[in-house]
Amino acid sequence: MKKDFKKTFYLLFLLSSLLVIFIANVTPEVYDYLPKLPWPLRVCPKYTAVRSITPLNNTYHFMVSAYMDRRVKGFDVRIISIFKRDSIQPLYCLFCCAGQLSDTVPAKIVQHSDNFGFPFVTTDVMCPIPGNCDATHVTLQTQPVRTNALNQIWLPIGNKKSKGHEERKLQFNFTVCISNLFGDYNNVLQFAQTLEMYKLLGVDRVVIYNTSCGPDLNRLLQSYTKTGFVEMVPWPIDLFMNPSRGWLFSRSGGDLHYFGQLTTLNECVYRSMERSRYVLLNDIDEIIMPYKHNNLMSLMNTVQQQSPKAGVFLIENHIFPKKHFEPTGRFHLPQWSGVPGVNILEHIYREEPDREKYHPHKMIVQPRLVEQVSVHEVLKTFGAIYTVSPDVCRIIHVRVPLRGQLKLEELKEDKRLWDFHEELIPNVDKALRRAGLLGSEGGR
Repeated sequence: MKKDFKKTFYLLFLLSSLLVIFIANVTPEVYDYLPKLPWPLRVCPKYTAVRSITPLNNTYHFMVSAYMDRRVKGFDVRIISIFKRDSIQPLYCLFCCAGQLSDTVPAKIVQHSDNFGFPFVTTDVMCPIPGNCDATHVTLQTQPVRTNALNQIWLPIGNKKSKGHEERKLQFNFTVCISNLFGDYNNVLQFAQTLEMYKLLGVDRVVIYNTSCGPDLNRLLQSYTKTGFVEMVPWPIDLFMNPSRGWLFSRSGGDLHYFGQLTTLNECVYRSMERSRYVLLNDIDEIIMPYKHNNLMSLMNTVQQQSPKAGVFLIENHIFPKKHFEPTGRFHLPQWSGVPGVNILEHIYREEPDREKYHPHKMIVQPRLVEQVSVHEVLKTFGAIYTVSPDVCRIIHVRVPLRGQLKLEELKEDKRLWDFHEELIPNVDKALRRAGLLGSEGGR
């Protein structure tokens, strides 16, 4: 036994010695064929957010998206979030730096001033990036030390410039942000008419945050998504809290204003910041319509010359009550009779706003000149604010009346939409047919 053990020991020693001599004298050509371990080892991100809403462990807070933003001195990244107002605690940013973990850095938490009394509020978390960090992803922690960092859910950082930091050519001139779809909303005809009207006005893209909608509208949206004109952002806010269907907590209750409308509007501004020259912030049943120009670019060229430093343009809302119809029935078209929704071409009577009371506006913004937005106003901006005359541009909003006491003869006749009917009607027919919502015999 002892002899066998000695033989085995001497054999292993001899083989080890030969291996050391071989490695020490290996030629570069041979070395190239030896297996190599990656260095440095990539440790993050292991888990990247797959939903648009990411709960933050051990808090009442939710992360939505992260964007590079160096417009506020001392900070590099803005994390758009939803926080419970009475439970905010100190937070720390942790970055993934080209696959390596950074040290944590204290975050600045900035609540938006509009919350309409709801427990949850849109919140910006501002973070500086540590030196020598090529940050690709970011996450938040409640402790200054890295805890379970590898199991964190990471947000990719959007709007990153290239290494030379040169300005990229903007992909779009105009983007429309539709803040929220929820419930069984199925107003297909008005929605198709609105999207096709925006195409004629020069809009390049429409971003829609979708919690739920009716089956026919869903078919239409999927069809527009395939063409690239609509970008659908899933918004499962109802999986995480009880969102309100109203805008004021004292009236409707719930956790968050109008299914998170304020959060989605801000998210859309930052999503569009490096891609679109202008962003239109309005609802699904509204059209921002120029009255002295044939398209939005011509309008904006004019008003931008009048106010070169403006980054926010306020557009007055005008209600077209859907209970009043154009009497001749000129655009009561038979091919649309089976399509659910409102035919906006049939409603030509407009309420004159009561300007002695508060009257809301919607906005066209230059996204790189705004920091925080609300529904009807900007909360923080780097540019001036310009109110566009309603004679030049106003919102066509076909809905239930706002001033219900007004009689038909007290309303103004407004046929601006009819100026586009020759192109609008066949385009709507084509869109409905593409979605399978109009028979082959429909159309012109």
